[in-house]
Amino acid sequence: MYRVLVADAINAEGLQPLLDYADAQVIEKKVTDTEVNLKEIDAILVRSATKVTEELLEKMPQLKIIARAGVGVDNIDVNAATKRGIIVVNAPDGNTISTAEHTFAMMASLLRNIPQAHASVKNLEWKRNAFVGNELHGKALGIVGLGRIGAEIAKRAKVFGMTVLVFDPFLTKERATSLNVQSCTLDEVLEQADIITVHTPLTKETKGLINETAMKKTKKGVYFLNCARGGIIDEQALAVYIGNGHVAGAALDVFEEEPPGEHPLLKFDNVIVTPHLGASTKEAQLNVATQVAKEVRTYFEDRPVTNSINLPAMSKDIYEKIRPFHHLSKQLGSILSQCVKEGIDELSINYSGSVTELETSYLTKALISGFFKNRIDVHVNEVNALLTAKERGITVGEKISTNSFGYANCITVTAKVENRQFSLRGTYIDHYGPRIVHMNDFNIDFHPEGNLLYIQHMDRPGVIGRVGKILGDHAINIATMQVGRKEIGGEAIMVLSFDKPLDSTALQLLSELDDIVLMNQITL
Repeated sequence: MYRVLVADAINAEGLQPLLDYADAQVIEKKVTDTEVNLKEIDAILVRSATKVTEELLEKMPQLKIIARAGVGVDNIDVNAATKRGIIVVNAPDGNTISTAEHTFAMMASLLRNIPQAHASVKNLEWKRNAFVGNELHGKALGIVGLGRIGAEIAKRAKVFGMTVLVFDPFLTKERATSLNVQSCTLDEVLEQADIITVHTPLTKETKGLINETAMKKTKKGVYFLNCARGGIIDEQALAVYIGNGHVAGAALDVFEEEPPGEHPLLKFDNVIVTPHLGASTKEAQLNVATQVAKEVRTYFEDRPVTNSINLPAMSKDIYEKIRPFHHLSKQLGSILSQCVKEGIDELSINYSGSVTELETSYLTKALISGFFKNRIDVHVNEVNALLTAKERGITVGEKISTNSFGYANCITVTAKVENRQFSLRGTYIDHYGPRIVHMNDFNIDFHPEGNLLYIQHMDRPGVIGRVGKILGDHAINIATMQVGRKEIGGEAIMVLSFDKPLDSTALQLLSELDDIVLMNQITL
């Protein structure tokens, strides 16, 4: 008999798959309830209230699976769970329609002044001329991030007769065509859109993505929406641009700090807000509850779960053998993602040497998860990596080769875009760890860790010196530096590592050097 603890308020109808399961006992109690014997619990279902910390996990030695009835897992220590072999699952698409509909409702309400007009009539006023709005028809909608929710919004916008402009680094031409949207740069979306809505995860790259610099590029009278994560739009900058009349209005379901308190944006009549209601529909709550209940039952029935966000379970011996290559694969994927920022068509992965004796399909999935990490609005891991790549229109190929390029083991990955390709080759060396030994057709040798800067340049005297001078002028200390070239006077590369990421000023000055061909900052 499996014991399942439902620690938060979860839709009772959604729990039916577990209630109907003869081998499960469902206990609806808080983790602090003295009647609950935490040592006997096999599964725990939570929403956002219960914090599944390492301390709590230590009290639950029998726990096998954690299920989050929702998308975010900020309240779960995933690393601690993984170390204990505990599967963590969530419901990534249970609230897709709910959030998409809420965003569209906010958009319509914003342009038609519905909340303001409602409040006026409730106040026994009848001021028709005071609330003249704008139609959605014919407007250009800019969507930043075309994941599940962004795609649903795009579909609805097309029905309303809107032009849809999309910024998503991983949007392929085929997917853009199938959704009938225009793939654009971020600047193009900022400059051309009448309404801009954000639907990306909140990461280091997306925090403050829509800041003062971005708002300067927008047309006067633009509208902003955020029903994704607080912090993607710089709220202080938004308040300034609404105050000076450049931004016509905003609709916000989320804030950087919730509740927002006496926030400057709340003082504007043309800012409409809701208390994080994107997923708050009866249907969405039922969907996420049912989804995770089915996942837990699937796990108990010894079948593979589909929405695990951490490593699938495996024996300790197998994991120890595959662990160094698993880490290398994730690093290769992450480096590739940060060097090839446009949508790719194909990923080719080649294994050679001793690594071919392992389960390479698992490593392929790890590489893909590293490639997508922090770049799209869903958590990608070994379980959903191939499906995510397929949804994004990316062909994934894997093959075994006898050519190990002089190393005991090698993993080579090549990303193909329309008019170019970018390749990486890595190896794992005992006592030295992972190494990148080939990059974009250049031989090189560096340890993939920390804050790196990849520079492709012309092999001319003084280039390295000019790079060093800029870094020195900005008091930036170079930890390590590796170089490589094909021929004298041709193209060459350098990879530098630093104690912390470079600031935007130093990066801009480096990019302006005459002999620099390509430059990417990489954080691992």
